[in-house]
Amino acid sequence: MNKQQQELLDEAYEKYADSHFKPPSNPKGKLLSDQLFSVVPIEHSKESFINTCKTNPKFSKKWGLKIEERELSLEERSFIANSNHYEVAQNIKMFVGVNEDHTLHKLLDDNNVPTKQITLTYNDKTITSYE
Repeated sequence: MNKQQQELLDEAYEKYADSHFKPPSNPKGKLLSDQLFSVVPIEHSKESFINTCKTNPKFSKKWGLKIEERELSLEERSFIANSNHYEVAQNIKMFVGVNEDHTLHKLLDDNNVPTKQITLTYNDKTITSYE
């Protein structure tokens, strides 16, 4: 994930972690325990929180964090290569119309063309990156 996505993840997890602080039950009470904030144990580590947001739509919606990951098709990867890497684009043109997907996959992999799209949405802000 890129830096902007990481910042959104940090913000969402901080909101989740802060939700585990409970206000005093009786701030002006005689017992000190009634006057202090309490902490409910956190169920998820940051990694677990992210994975749960990816796989559990109800949990994801509760915390306002949506993470979608998908594999890029061969055509999408070729389009990215064409727009970013002139030399790769020239080599891809040799494979157009050729039924050699394995060779094309290898060419794209060898040139570090992304294989996955990650879309992160938090607080109505959406950031898409490719890995």
